[in-house]
Amino acid sequence: MYIKRKLESKILRFLNEPEILAIVGPRQSGKTTLLKRIQADLPGSIFLSFEDLAVLELFEKNIKLFAKSFQSYKYLFIDEFQYAKNGGKNLKYLYDTFPNFKIIISGSSAIDLTVKAIKYLVGRIFVMELFQLSFAEYLSGRDEVLARKLENTDKNAITDKTGKILADNLDDFLVWGAYPRIATAQDAEKKAEIIRNIYNTYFLRDIKDVLGLVDDFKLAKLIELLSLSCGQMTDYNELSKSSGYDFKTLKKYLGILEKTFICQSVRPYFQNKRNEVVKNPKIYFFDSGLRNQSINNFNTFDSRTDKGLLAENFIYTQLVKSGIKINYWRNKNKAEVDFIIHAGKGIIPIEVKAGDQEEMPSGLASFIEKYRPEQAIVLNRSINKDLVFRNCQIKFRPLWFKIF
Repeated sequence: MYIKRKLESKILRFLNEPEILAIVGPRQSGKTTLLKRIQADLPGSIFLSFEDLAVLELFEKNIKLFAKSFQSYKYLFIDEFQYAKNGGKNLKYLYDTFPNFKIIISGSSAIDLTVKAIKYLVGRIFVMELFQLSFAEYLSGRDEVLARKLENTDKNAITDKTGKILADNLDDFLVWGAYPRIATAQDAEKKAEIIRNIYNTYFLRDIKDVLGLVDDFKLAKLIELLSLSCGQMTDYNELSKSSGYDFKTLKKYLGILEKTFICQSVRPYFQNKRNEVVKNPKIYFFDSGLRNQSINNFNTFDSRTDKGLLAENFIYTQLVKSGIKINYWRNKNKAEVDFIIHAGKGIIPIEVKAGDQEEMPSGLASFIEKYRPEQAIVLNRSINKDLVFRNCQIKFRPLWFKIF
């Protein structure tokens, strides 16, 4: 079953532009399926994969013959591009020498494409990211009618019954995550097997290869520690001590976890270094299912003690998948706002709660007092209302509500 991806329309818009298109993202996020879908409907195109050793060898050892072999095609799709050791240099040759080619590549690691390819291709390449499914995409793989209802941004348009169904689907999404194969799996046992395989494949094929590791035990421990402290300010000294990595190695590995789309740091928002946190980042995971696998906890959402963490991580993923710049805010008095997003010339604070939230969160009130934003958002279990505080419009919305 094909789940339509939002990125598809963007790729189609750029197919007639001369630049190479590079689609990067986590393993199993649907890159191959997406590109095959586009290629199948595109006359004069061919789909190649560098998992095919004969194709890879031809590309690496005889780029001129490679070009000649496929010169009758206008569109050249190359999957698993990260396996090409001289990929960037050879792509530059194809781009400069054969302008009739439109080249679309994909890879599972931003490390490989940025280091091995993009440094040769300044001004010749557009990089696009395909993450795991957004909640709307996830729903479309299960119930297209329900997914269309989610697109309605009128706060009064969705009935209580539909809201309950959306909330139940979100509970499942928060526990099992957003990989496309998870969306179409029907039972918990199958979902557990899928996410376990993805987790192990990540270790075997991405991180261990990049780092040249023989034993991944310490790295698994690091990811477990990050999972347990997700959404909290990172203490590098404590993390170094608990993981067994020295500070320099720890920072290196955190960078690699980010470039292989496992987790990402969110920096603080500040304008006053004396009164606000300016250094300590927070770590969030690109996928909650992968995070839950690392701690071996797939209990139902209602029975969990980390509901607030999962809700907060969910909103992080939704914002990242929308391409929105994110910070968090905290002052020296420990007043805090989960996310500060940048919208045009202004900022919008967002507070996330796993339960019903009727009153103004105190941290949000402190931020509004200081920065006077025009609007703010409180995402919670089911409360759906508006109020005004210090001339700031506060929107209370359910966690599943489409805010942008």
